[in-house]
Amino acid sequence: CTVLERLRGTKKPLRHFIQQNNKQPKLHNSKMSRHGDISSSEDTVGVCVFQYPMPRLHKTVEVIENAKKICDIVKGTKMGLPGMDLIVFPEYSTMGIMYDRDEMFDTACQIPGTLTDMFGEACREAQVWGVFSLTGEQHEEHPNKNPYNTLVLINDEGEIVEKYRKLLPWTPIEGWTPGNLGTVVTEGPKGMKVSMIICDDGNYPEIWRDCAMRGAELIIRPQGYMYPCKEQQVQVSKTMAFCNQVYVAVANASGFDGVYTYFGHSAIVGADGRTLGECGTEDNGIQYAQLSISGIRDSRANDQSQNQLFKLTHRGYTGVYANG
Repeated sequence: CTVLERLRGTKKPLRHFIQQNNKQPKLHNSKMSRHGDISSSEDTVGVCVFQYPMPRLHKTVEVIENAKKICDIVKGTKMGLPGMDLIVFPEYSTMGIMYDRDEMFDTACQIPGTLTDMFGEACREAQVWGVFSLTGEQHEEHPNKNPYNTLVLINDEGEIVEKYRKLLPWTPIEGWTPGNLGTVVTEGPKGMKVSMIICDDGNYPEIWRDCAMRGAELIIRPQGYMYPCKEQQVQVSKTMAFCNQVYVAVANASGFDGVYTYFGHSAIVGADGRTLGECGTEDNGIQYAQLSISGIRDSRANDQSQNQLFKLTHRGYTGVYANG
């Protein structure tokens, strides 16, 4: 079902939706999302964004060695953040940007494959979910077609539960085959509904809205974004969180890869558009926050003036009600 199909008007009065809401069980003791602690609870998903420095790699053996470092980070970070349910790494963190076309094809991997097996083992050992970047994933017609820019969401049992391919490769550098899987919503840690998008995908409000309308409560945006576009990218994730009543976890790269300088500012944003925690430009920075499951569901069920998703699908329900 597309967004436009969901927007087709309804003539049902407001009282119908009030009655429907009244039939739903009340959410008692809903908790706020919070920042500053290292724990989590049954009601909160502990999310960490890891600001990994952009690697510059050329061969598969170098990619494997870098992946081992990422696996060690998963396990070490879980020791420091015992409440962590999910860790997110930036776009390109595993393989870097292959500016050489031959290297891009030579290092392209299969999913599942060696790299996802490594990440799966790390997640299973640490008992944590993880989002990992694979640039690129071999095309079905490899080597005759360009690889995909892909994310995998791996659960705490080491299983791949979601795969997302970047829809909109960034102009003018990225030569990836555009993604063909669309937006996906998956039940993530503790039942929170999760979607993933990649970097430049986040510059298109339609993609965020499609994730939210499909039920996403947390949108994960790994990116390898560089200067000069820092201010715009920090703002867009906050704005899209507010407009879609959705948590946002942004993991951006840092450092210099010989071509671009990456501005970092990885962040976790609340569903009201306010930042819970944000890195600076440092390498290996982290932010961690507890995202309330009951809090976002209560907001979507009961908020009025800023309940964008409900108002969008009910034509500003006060207008419908006023018209009988």
